[in-house]
Amino acid sequence: MTNGLTLMAVHAHPDDEVIGTGGILARYGAEGIRTVLVTCTNGEQGDAPGGLKPGEPGHDPTVVAEIRLAELRASVACLGVSHLELLGYRDSGMAGWGANQGPGVFCNVAPAEVTGRVAALMRLYQPQVVVTYDENGGYGHPDHIQAHRAAVAAAESSGIPAKLYYSAVPRSAVAELGRQLAASGVAMEGLGLPPEFGVPDELVTTVVDVSGYSDRKRQALAAHASQSENFFFTHLPQDVITVALSRECFTLRSAPPGMAGEDDLLAGLR
Repeated sequence: MTNGLTLMAVHAHPDDEVIGTGGILARYGAEGIRTVLVTCTNGEQGDAPGGLKPGEPGHDPTVVAEIRLAELRASVACLGVSHLELLGYRDSGMAGWGANQGPGVFCNVAPAEVTGRVAALMRLYQPQVVVTYDENGGYGHPDHIQAHRAAVAAAESSGIPAKLYYSAVPRSAVAELGRQLAASGVAMEGLGLPPEFGVPDELVTTVVDVSGYSDRKRQALAAHASQSENFFFTHLPQDVITVALSRECFTLRSAPPGMAGEDDLLAGLR
C-alpha cells in the first residue's frame, strides 16, 4: 500500500462496480492503494440463463445469485480489487417491481442494520476515501438509494473517511454521447436511459482519467456476461465505448463553494 491509503466503494449489485468505479478501482489498485468493494445484494433480480426475466417461468433467483456472485468475483479479479465484502442481502429489483414488496429484500431492511454493517467495515478497513451513489441512487433504483443512505450514515457515524464521493455522470457527457450516437446512426432513445439522466455539470467536482484502464473495465464488464443484455454499453459503437470508459466523474460531498476541480480522489491525502 502507498502511505496506508484505502479506497472503499459501496455498491448495491454485482456489476454496479464496473461502469462508474471500475476505472478508479483498477487505477488506484495498480498504484498501490488498497481497494475495498462492498456489494450489498446478491443480484437475484437479474436475468437468468437464457435471458429469462424475473417473474418469468424458469427464473430461479437462487441460481441467478450463484451466477452473478461468480461473475462478480471474476470482475474483481479483472480490476485488481484488494478485498471484496458481500453483505448478502436479497436484490429488490427495479422501482415498481413486485419484488420490492418483500419484507426481506434489501430496500426494506432497517436502515440502521445496514448502516451498522457498513460502519463496521469502515472501522475494519479505515478508508480515507469512500465512493457510493448520490441520493437518487443514480437513477432511482431502490437498492442504490439504500446503499447510498447506509454509506453516508456509516461515514458520518464512524467519522472515518476523510472524503466521501458520489458517482456522477455530467449532463454534458450525456449530451455528447447523444451527438456521437447520432453521428454513428444510433438512436439515443434506444438505450433506455431515464429522462434527465445525469447531474448538472456544476455538481461534478472530480474527473479522474482512467483511460489507461479501459481494457480492464471492458474485461470486467464482459465478466458479467449473464447480464449483458441489460448493459446499454453493448449497443454503442466501439469508438464511443472507448471514449465513455476513459474517465470517471464524482461529486465530493460537502465540497466548499468555488472549489477548484480535482483530478484525483486522493487529492490532499498523499
